[in-house]
Amino acid sequence: MRIALHTGKGGVGKTTISAATAIACAAGGARTLLVSTDPAHSIADVLGTPVSGDPTPVVGVPGLWAAQVDTRGRFEQSWSHIRDYLVGVLAARGMAEVQAEELVVLPGAEEIVALLELRRLAASGDFDSIVVDCAPTGETLRLLALPETIGFYAQRLLGAPQRVLRSIAASFTGMPGGPSATVRDAVGELLSDLMAARALLADPEITGVRLVLTPERMVVAEARRLFTALSLHGFAVEAVTVNRLLPRGVGGDFLRRQRESQREAMVQVEESFQGLPIHRVRQKPEEPIGVDQLSELATDIFGSVDPLAVAPPGPAIEVSGSDGWYRLSLPLPLVQRGDIALSRSGADLVVTVGDVRRRIALPSVLQRCTTEGANFEAGRLIIDFAADPALWPAALTSGLTGAALAGAG
Repeated sequence: MRIALHTGKGGVGKTTISAATAIACAAGGARTLLVSTDPAHSIADVLGTPVSGDPTPVVGVPGLWAAQVDTRGRFEQSWSHIRDYLVGVLAARGMAEVQAEELVVLPGAEEIVALLELRRLAASGDFDSIVVDCAPTGETLRLLALPETIGFYAQRLLGAPQRVLRSIAASFTGMPGGPSATVRDAVGELLSDLMAARALLADPEITGVRLVLTPERMVVAEARRLFTALSLHGFAVEAVTVNRLLPRGVGGDFLRRQRESQREAMVQVEESFQGLPIHRVRQKPEEPIGVDQLSELATDIFGSVDPLAVAPPGPAIEVSGSDGWYRLSLPLPLVQRGDIALSRSGADLVVTVGDVRRRIALPSVLQRCTTEGANFEAGRLIIDFAADPALWPAALTSGLTGAALAGAG
C-alpha cells in the first residue's frame, strides 16, 4: 500500500498533477484510488466525469477509481451518537433544536472526517495505491497536525474522553452523571481512530507528501515554509513537482522575461529541495482535461519511472546518549537559527518555527532530565539534556557519572 498526498498553494495545479499521477499508477498495474479531501472538490472537473463520495471506476482507465470525501455524509455516519448527545445537552438548557444542531458541528470536523475516511479507504484492502488531492497548504497542515492536537487536549488537559463529555454536560445542565456508554465508546473510538490515521500518514514506508508548485518566487517561498512545517510535524516529503514551466523555443519579449524569472525560481527550487526528486512539467497550450490528455501528461511527467517509488528515508527525530547525558536531534530544513523557539511544558518539548508549533512528547528518559542547551547545525536542531537526580530513581542515580550530576545541578 502506498499513499501520496499532493498539496501546495491554491491554483498551482495540484488536482491536475494528482489525477495524472493516479492514471500513471493505474497504467502500471496498481489498483488505484484518486480521492479529494479538498472541500472545493474539482477532480470531477479535471477527469471530465462525475465523481461521488464512494469510489467509482473511471471510464477509460482500467484499475482506477475516484472519490471525493462527503464530509457531511460521513459526519452523520461517524458522529451521530456524539452529536445527538450534545444536542440533548443544549436542549436541556432551553436552546432550540435548530440552533443546537448548528453549534455541535465541531471546529475541525471536515479535517477529522477526511482523516478518518482516508484511514477507512486504506484499511479496506481494495487498493494498492491511494493518490490524494489535498486542500491548499494551510488546510493540509492543519489536517495532518489535527490528531496530535486533539489527542493533547483530550488526554492531557481534560482527561479521558468520558470526562470531556461529563464536563460539558455538567457545565450546561448542572446535573450529575455523564454520557451513556454508547457515547463514551464513540468518543474513545474517534480518538483512537484519529491517532491511527496519524500513524498511517506519518509512516514513510506507506505515505509520502508531494509538494506541487509553480516557478514563481512567492509560490516557492510558501513551499519552503510548508516543507519545514511538515518536517517539524514528522511527515516525509518525498517529491516536488514544478508545474507550468514555459516550453523551450516559445518566443516574444513578454515570454522571454517570464522564462528568465522562472529560471531564477528554479535555482531556488533546486537549492531548497536538494536530494528530493524534482518533476518538471511543461506548460501545455491548453488545460489538460479528460482521461486522454491526463494520460499524456502522466507520460510526460513520469515516463517509465514508478510514479509512487519510495524515496530514500529522510532524517527523523533521533535520541542518543548514555550515563546521564542525552541528545535529541530534530530535522528542520530551510530554517534560520533565529526562527526557532524552544520551551518545556511538563513532559513535552515545544518547538516553534515562525507561526507553526509542535508539542513533542519526550521519551521517559528525557522527561527526567533538564534541558542544558541547544544549537542548530546542518538543518538539524540539536538539544542537550542532563539527568536530574531529583527525578531519577536512586538505583539509577548512583550509576551516573560525577560530571553528569554536576551538570544537572
